[in-house]
Amino acid sequence: MPEPLAAVLARPTGVPVAAARNGAPVLWRLPALLAGSLVGAALQLQQPVLWHWHGYAAVLACAALAWGFSGLFAGSAGVSRRWLCRLLVACAGAGLLFATTGLRATVYLQGALDPALEGQNIRVIGTIAAMPQVNEAGVRLRLDVESAWLPGEAARAARQPVQLPERMDVSWYGGFFFGATSATTTVRPLEPQRRPPALHAGERWEMTIRPRAPHGLSNPHGFDYELWTWEQGVQATGTVRTGPKDQAPVRLASTWQYPVEQARQSVRDAILARLAPGLDPDDPGRARMAGVVAALVTGDQRAIDRADWDVFRATGVAHLMSISGLHITLFAWLAALAVGALWRRSPRLCLAVPAPTAALVAGVLLAAAYALFSGWGVPAQRTVTMLATVALLQLSGRRWPWPQVWLLACAAVVWVDPWALHQAGFWLSFVAVAVLFATDTRAVGGAPPRGRARVLALLREQWVVTLALTPLSLLLFGQVSLVGFVANLVAIPWVTLVVTPLALGGVLCVPLWNLALWSLQPLAALLQWLATWPMAVLYLPVAPLWAGAAALAGGLLLAMRLPWRLRLLALP
Repeated sequence: MPEPLAAVLARPTGVPVAAARNGAPVLWRLPALLAGSLVGAALQLQQPVLWHWHGYAAVLACAALAWGFSGLFAGSAGVSRRWLCRLLVACAGAGLLFATTGLRATVYLQGALDPALEGQNIRVIGTIAAMPQVNEAGVRLRLDVESAWLPGEAARAARQPVQLPERMDVSWYGGFFFGATSATTTVRPLEPQRRPPALHAGERWEMTIRPRAPHGLSNPHGFDYELWTWEQGVQATGTVRTGPKDQAPVRLASTWQYPVEQARQSVRDAILARLAPGLDPDDPGRARMAGVVAALVTGDQRAIDRADWDVFRATGVAHLMSISGLHITLFAWLAALAVGALWRRSPRLCLAVPAPTAALVAGVLLAAAYALFSGWGVPAQRTVTMLATVALLQLSGRRWPWPQVWLLACAAVVWVDPWALHQAGFWLSFVAVAVLFATDTRAVGGAPPRGRARVLALLREQWVVTLALTPLSLLLFGQVSLVGFVANLVAIPWVTLVVTPLALGGVLCVPLWNLALWSLQPLAALLQWLATWPMAVLYLPVAPLWAGAAALAGGLLLAMRLPWRLRLLALP
């Protein structure tokens, strides 16, 4: 977790939970409810086939009964009765998340693509719902479908409508395609097709597409495309048909729908227009860094070249090169500082609302706005949910132990997005947060470090996070960057404190984009050099689950503030 958020979470304000237990028996049952909800969501995700909604309704009824019976033992003094109460509460939480997750999945699948329509040419009218993603093959766009029908019918009144999913990812290809004239000839390039026209978010189009259900590769530890489309609400993909026998696409109108996406596209195009032209053609690395600047401002990860992504992954800094939880948390911290400083200049405002409260609320709201502008990706949603949860806890005036704060934030994310449990980023983020909580002196009641001790504390935090996440990275990806500690030690402060502020400041002062580009070049050279080391990345066979769990527990034990004789137990 970044230093600013750790400071907010560890701040000792409000009423301790122990002091409020007698007056609020629900409060001390909350950890069991949160833990049970995590287990319930995880169990539902293991279902090979969804139940009928009646089954989930029955589970909800059982969860309500378990919660009701737990109240009978809430005020009991016996240890066994208290543990029985906690068990019932955990069962209630598990049943609640199990049932609601299953019901959400059932409702979502009702809008899936009809298999009979897969592979057919269908005429649709729809609006571009996100800024188009340009690549070497063409353009990929997200289309919100308004109406659809089979093409080739004579009169519009006679058209029989067909039902398509409300949201689709559509590819409009251009450029070169490859084919062969026979089985014995070599593959040769075909003539380049006409490039797609300039497309913008909010435009309304009529086009012929060929839909199909989302299909992804099932490579272990690879990108789960089908899960990604599920979380994005995309239930079909398709290609725009532009052949000689197909009816040509028609732009119907430019609308004011999706203003955030229109603003994102305008900023991205402005960055690339300023930084890409006029660059030395003998130095393509500078042009690629322009894509990194665009990604840091707008969250457009496709603006980054694939070769650069390989370097970032090999050096363990991929999480820094697009808008992630680290950037949003830092933005929230800076926004809270700025709002707090301005708020204190007005006595009237301070009398109406205390400056710390105004700063906290403004930081979360501005961070949510920043996440929305960056595309509202799943990592951004998780971060905003976590920040909002912690802010509400601070505003309630209660002081919780860090394990309960961590559990509450984790459960809040899973309540919003249960399928986050399938994401590697979820586990990496929350394990890192738990490690920083456990090793932060403020979280365990100590005083914050100052001066040289603060620098040493930052180095130690980077080291313990690397140590704790290495087994988890091996378990999730089968590889780990051996140069990641050195690369992150340089890249985290440089990207978060220099490059990202300059890139964001360019929205208000355009020349700052050039400074952001220049500041990225030495970092890119360093990362390229580190990635060329013979042992930059360590690849290992995937270990069994029990071995991976043991290795993760060992890494966490080494990172804890415990006597060394206990830490050494983690080495075997």
